[in-house]
Amino acid sequence: MDVKKVALLVGALVIAVVTAIMAKNMFTGAGAEAANAAPVVPMGPKVLVARKALPVGTIIDAESLTFQAWPKELVQNAYYTEGSPEADMQKLLGTVVRNPITAGQPLTRGSLVGPNDRGFLAAALGPGMRAVTVPVSATSGVAGFIFPGDRVDVVLTQDVIGGGDGPPLKVSETIVRNLRVLATDQRIDGKNEEGKTEVKTFTTVTFEATPRIAEKIAVSQSMGTLSLALRSIADNNAELERAVAAGAVKVPEGTNPAEERRMLLAVANQPTDNNTTYTTGGDVSRFQRRSVPAKAGATPVAGTVAAAPAAGVGGQPVVTGPVVRVARGNNVTVVPVGAR
Repeated sequence: MDVKKVALLVGALVIAVVTAIMAKNMFTGAGAEAANAAPVVPMGPKVLVARKALPVGTIIDAESLTFQAWPKELVQNAYYTEGSPEADMQKLLGTVVRNPITAGQPLTRGSLVGPNDRGFLAAALGPGMRAVTVPVSATSGVAGFIFPGDRVDVVLTQDVIGGGDGPPLKVSETIVRNLRVLATDQRIDGKNEEGKTEVKTFTTVTFEATPRIAEKIAVSQSMGTLSLALRSIADNNAELERAVAAGAVKVPEGTNPAEERRMLLAVANQPTDNNTTYTTGGDVSRFQRRSVPAKAGATPVAGTVAAAPAAGVGGQPVVTGPVVRVARGNNVTVVPVGAR
């Protein structure tokens, strides 16, 4: 073999080995240098941040906020830090967002307004909505299990006397659906004689309603007794489907998915006073009547439905004198003696 070729081959191998070693040392040093250059950010106390976007008027619930570790140098005095008395979640539930908060943004003390603070209802109300308050009891208020942010139906129970001598018609009617609860007068900061926290159930509930619905609720308070029926969170989808079927939802062409979802949620969260349902005493008990009592032999007014005669036991008309009761299965007919 030629000596020159061997020398060139050996030289090439030596150069290749030296180049590989130098490249390895260079990359290893650069990586170590970069790792050493990355500073370790000291983490401070956990602060209260928004789990999701909270627009103005949002009522804070347990799913709205969470505690998250925050860099120590970026923690401000206005933040709600974990362990502080101001960051007690029980006190923050039911408060309203005054300024818009993005997801992951820390809450500041001026961004929330409580039920006892000035401007609470103004911040909680949506555009064009009104606040209306009704009195409730332990039974009509769902035993105190209604909280700000919940949605309820309003049921009116009344006695309709009519013009007859029979017992009045007992009827209950769902006059409004899907009302948002803004506030209650429940108190959990009171102390009893032993110094323990005493929860006082509420006696009034404040709703968010349209001007027309607010008028209907005001009138209904003088007509009978109002009761509240707590709605499930999943019922909003049913309201949306009903609105879509009725043609109340019209999404313009070219609307992006975020705007479309915002429009649909706005429709689903609107209170409604149409397609109401009712139940009479006769629907509950066979011993109650189903119609308004009217005078016997009274001529109905044009355009109205004739009311049934005064009812006695089992819904049968009240008849004086001797009678014969004819039973056909479960149906009993009262026939006066001498009648055809």
